[in-house]
Amino acid sequence: MANLCRKLIFNIYMGFYCSAIMAKICICSQFSTSSIDPFNKDPGAFPVATNGEPFPWNELRLPRVVIPLHYDLLVHPNLTSLDFVGSEKIEVSVRDATQFIILHSKDLEIMNVILQSEEDLRYRKPGKRLNVLSYPAHQQIALLVPEALMADLRYSVAIDFQANLANGFQGFYKSTYRTHGGKTRIIAVTDFEPTEARMAFPCFDEPSFKANFSIKIRRESGHVALSNMPKVKTIELEEGLLEDHFETTVKMSTYLVAYIVCDFNSVSGTTSSGVKVSVYASPEKWSQTHYALEASLKLLDFYENYFDINYPLPKLDLIAIPDFESGAMENWGLITYKETSLLFDTNTSSASDQLWVTKVIAHELAHQWFGNLVTMEWWNDIWLNEGFATYMELVSVNATYPELQSDDAFSDVCFTVIKKDSLNSSRPISNQAETPTQIAEMFDSVSYNKGACILNMLKDFLNEEKFRKGIIHYLKTFSYGNAKNDDLWNSLSNNCLGDFTSGEFCYSDSKMTSNTLAFREESAELKEMMATWTLQKGIPLVVITREGHSLRLQQERFLSGVSKEDPEWRALQERYLWHIPLTYTTSSSNVIHRHVLKSRTDTLELSEKTSWVKFNVDSNGYYIAHYEGHGWDQLITQLNQNHTLLRPKDRVGLIHDAFQLVSAGRLTLDKALDLTRYLQHEASIPALLKGLEYLELFYHMMERRNVSDVTENLKHYILRYFKPVIDRQSWSDKGSVWDRMLRSTILKLACYLNHAPCIQKATELFSQWMESSGKLNIPSDVLEVVYSVGAHTTIGWNYLLEQYGLSMSGAEKKKILYALSTSQHQEKLKKLIELGMEGEVIKTQELSTLLYVIARNPKGQQLAWNFLRENWTHLLKKFDLGSFAMRMIIFGPTSHFSSKDELQEVKLFFESLKAQGLHLDIFQMILEAIAKNIKWLERNLPTLRTWLLVSS
Repeated sequence: MANLCRKLIFNIYMGFYCSAIMAKICICSQFSTSSIDPFNKDPGAFPVATNGEPFPWNELRLPRVVIPLHYDLLVHPNLTSLDFVGSEKIEVSVRDATQFIILHSKDLEIMNVILQSEEDLRYRKPGKRLNVLSYPAHQQIALLVPEALMADLRYSVAIDFQANLANGFQGFYKSTYRTHGGKTRIIAVTDFEPTEARMAFPCFDEPSFKANFSIKIRRESGHVALSNMPKVKTIELEEGLLEDHFETTVKMSTYLVAYIVCDFNSVSGTTSSGVKVSVYASPEKWSQTHYALEASLKLLDFYENYFDINYPLPKLDLIAIPDFESGAMENWGLITYKETSLLFDTNTSSASDQLWVTKVIAHELAHQWFGNLVTMEWWNDIWLNEGFATYMELVSVNATYPELQSDDAFSDVCFTVIKKDSLNSSRPISNQAETPTQIAEMFDSVSYNKGACILNMLKDFLNEEKFRKGIIHYLKTFSYGNAKNDDLWNSLSNNCLGDFTSGEFCYSDSKMTSNTLAFREESAELKEMMATWTLQKGIPLVVITREGHSLRLQQERFLSGVSKEDPEWRALQERYLWHIPLTYTTSSSNVIHRHVLKSRTDTLELSEKTSWVKFNVDSNGYYIAHYEGHGWDQLITQLNQNHTLLRPKDRVGLIHDAFQLVSAGRLTLDKALDLTRYLQHEASIPALLKGLEYLELFYHMMERRNVSDVTENLKHYILRYFKPVIDRQSWSDKGSVWDRMLRSTILKLACYLNHAPCIQKATELFSQWMESSGKLNIPSDVLEVVYSVGAHTTIGWNYLLEQYGLSMSGAEKKKILYALSTSQHQEKLKKLIELGMEGEVIKTQELSTLLYVIARNPKGQQLAWNFLRENWTHLLKKFDLGSFAMRMIIFGPTSHFSSKDELQEVKLFFESLKAQGLHLDIFQMILEAIAKNIKWLERNLPTLRTWLLVSS
């Protein structure tokens, strides 16, 4: 699933939008902690079923007594009455004698259950009807058998059920789209990860209960049905209904099952190994599917070669869903996408849109191996799926689309999660998760981004060849099964170059003893190292102090917002220790030196005289480096004299680390700002954008706090300092991907700061566009800038809203929505929120993004915050508590606060929710982030004011 944190270098709206998508979660409020406390206190107690009888199981996890082998599933959705009926036969294997079968089921009406033994099936006996008990708090049903099921035998359980198509974004739900003629069309679509297959059919809804699925879908003739496997036949039924039968799937987890009934069109192609790939979209958007097909074919070919494992299914469908909460979902053979994550419009999709679409496709295709072929044993290790898929974006897109220069953007994947991981409210990568709430909250930037970053660090430590061979071993050893952390470390420690398929180490007899011993030692060392990265939260700070030819190293836990002088700092440092694979270069040579720091302190000796030392080469390590003494001054001097002696990625890393250290009180703000002065000579666009990002961040912070003198001085500084860069921008789509992303970012900022030439050009283009009735093709990289300037007039704002409803391009609608949110009139911003709540013109799935961008607007921040509090009950009816949308709805209006009064308001609001039994981990993160903002202002506002006066 794509939930990957995309940084703000493209633009703040896109950065949030993509980052938010990285975090897909879906839970129900009934799974509050309090609902399971009685079972924690008294493990022997059993709950009461809905009919008042004792429910025979008291744990959230299913018993391992009965194991599913095969599901024969028939589903018939009615797109008129918006409900569905279904029937299934589950073939199960019984490990130990039992008198009940526990399954998951949520919001399903169970109408009939029949049990047949092997003997019943053999002699065609009718079987026995079973009583069903329901315990909704755990989303479980119990099938009670009159006679105990015998161990080591197989049985068949037939279940008839029905339910309404869900109104949200999980389970088996309805989605709608409008045709050019304004007609609303309905489709039915599934989204089951992590715990929603139980909303569509009774099942063993845990990742380790893998089985085969034979799926049949009934539909009307005007629709098509899609599922994980190819269709093998269609049967005509009465009343004009058709029944599609699909091939039996490979062995897989329930969350990967998918089926869709729609009226979409497709474009198809075939990979070099013969896999048919098709991309589906609504008829009006079919023309936007061609780039996705091209990218999918390239990427699938790459993965088959890279993993040395053919894609296991005969076909792969990718489909753009009109209503979809996350970025995408990796259902095996039928990947579902939000429209903006799959469709590419040559007229309105920008360079950053292209990079995003390519990365999301790469992410989901990587899941066909990482996650689908090999699945984590339990959700505590979801990072094995999501971290790997995020890491493989880097590898695959670099190889297939080198012109997108995605390698230069990867450091931002790490920088994004560092913001969260440097708060005490963060969590370990591998974290206990039992309730659906806890499971859902594992789908965050820690699993995706930090997982990818430590894998990239490990690849750099082991070397690329060894790392690749290790993951091939991992995939081949655990194909169609489940794995955990240690299985990965064992595979990466195994240097065997032969056939991995047996899962055994392939040393010769003569070398067995010595090589096995070496493997065990290396494996233990690697496990020990990686445990420090996966089993404890946070990020290390490496403090480097130079003493003559010696480098004294010290590691600490890095905490932004908490300085060494704060009383809580020491307690927050206890028991934190990492095995850090350090890399560094010096002014004397380009040689990359390596050292593993396993202790709190260590000393390195420099072999040559050098004027500076730079740690974390190319930002491949997941740590912050701080140079005490004159270390930062030496690096600043070098940047000003000749910045090209430092690698481009190292320059980006220096800017990032410096401003992070400011937030922790370890470096003064003026020193970090001095570091950015060299940027007027910088030719590396990622470094330029990184420095600009922090200046823009400070501007918006001052603007929201209404610190007018600093806001005005910072505005003049940015426009003067970056004037040469602004002046050389063309209003076109020409140049490299990074040229185009710089153009989008810097023109957007220049116009926001009321730079006269920028406003004039954007106004001119917007007027021409309106005069052409929206037919003029404005260059896509400046489209958002032009729309934003145009939205500042009432006529322009109204026209944009009208065009939003008419546009068939998701990329364009996203840009229009951002532009509309920049209005300085609160009544217009309020209208946008009302439209988002209605869900007709602005789809409900966009409400979380809409609230974020409105809250970013100084005129809209209080409006969004008031809306959240006043409409909380209505929001809970639209979104599950803890879902991606609800978390972002909470995060958007609160994340920018920076005063003690605002902190108190948010704290009281969260306490009122907790009093209702509602709690999310994001509550603590937001409170900690606001407190950090307050401290930052108290510590740094005078310095910023003085620095700007000196610099003007």
